[in-house]
Amino acid sequence: MNAPSGRLVNTLALPQPYLLFLGDTIEQSYAKTALGLVDWAPERCVAEYGVEGCTVTTGLPFMTPAEAHAAGARALVIGVANTGGVIAENWVSALVEALEAGLDIVSGMHARLGSVAPLAEAAARNDRRLIDIRTPPADIPVGTGRKRSGNRLLTVGTDCALGKKYTALALQRAFAGRGIAADFRASGQTGIMIAGGGIPMDAVVSDFEAGAAELLSPDAAPDHWDVIEGQGSLFNPAYAAVSLGLLHGSQPDVFVVCHDPTRMVILGLEDFELPTVDEVIDMTIRLGRRTNPAIRCGGISLNTSGLDADVAETLMAAERKRLALPVADPIRGGPAFEALVDACLA
Repeated sequence: MNAPSGRLVNTLALPQPYLLFLGDTIEQSYAKTALGLVDWAPERCVAEYGVEGCTVTTGLPFMTPAEAHAAGARALVIGVANTGGVIAENWVSALVEALEAGLDIVSGMHARLGSVAPLAEAAARNDRRLIDIRTPPADIPVGTGRKRSGNRLLTVGTDCALGKKYTALALQRAFAGRGIAADFRASGQTGIMIAGGGIPMDAVVSDFEAGAAELLSPDAAPDHWDVIEGQGSLFNPAYAAVSLGLLHGSQPDVFVVCHDPTRMVILGLEDFELPTVDEVIDMTIRLGRRTNPAIRCGGISLNTSGLDADVAETLMAAERKRLALPVADPIRGGPAFEALVDACLA
């Protein structure tokens, strides 16, 4: 599932391959960094490692840091994206163990690795690096709203962690497969690790969100497409500010709504019901018109990983008829996904 990379912002050269650290995670959605790397950059992943209480797996073999280093790993990647992006106290001894085994640590958390004293001390003692991915570039400008050349597609969602990154990667790959110049634009830590560059939008000061999105997707040739990874949801009580800044700054010509039909409430905020796909389409168009009056919905990407094939196909067919839009699961692919690609490019 590797996605070709093109022009990149904040290009990174990370120590590879990786030992994927799952912490004590019990919720699959919170392990999206590890799972994303396994799905889209499997050649960079050696094994997984966790602490007591972890029930999530990527399917890779379990190895200690010393075993992974002996197998060729050169960095431990924190493969968890938990609420608030914190490094739990019960992870620290395992992370120190990795540094002492000769591995650098790569983190996409909000918390800075160097702010954890035992990690900073162990890194210095073992001459190892602590690499924080969630670091935006310096001197981001404020948004201008200026219309830029080229074409842009943004994935938006009914919630966090339900397929915006996977959909963007799949669409970029499909565009490129048709001979269309297209770049995947990473806006989150996992996407940045996969693509080798990008801007972590949720680490940008809110006044500069739109400017960061403009920087992420600059002027391009008239036939070029930037496929931009969405963040959060316009309906998320905690993260909507990031979603709105990314929408205004990316000025998408087309957006694709991503949805998990098995999810009923906002992840981590269970008192809030998930918005409907219809609500997301309407709100995205109303807010997106501020910087691109021609914005349109290209279709729906359903994450049907929790459904069997027959149920998934029945659901997608029903939604196709109800919405009069293409509906597909990019991971299942097939004619439905090709129809979604056609609609986005139309």
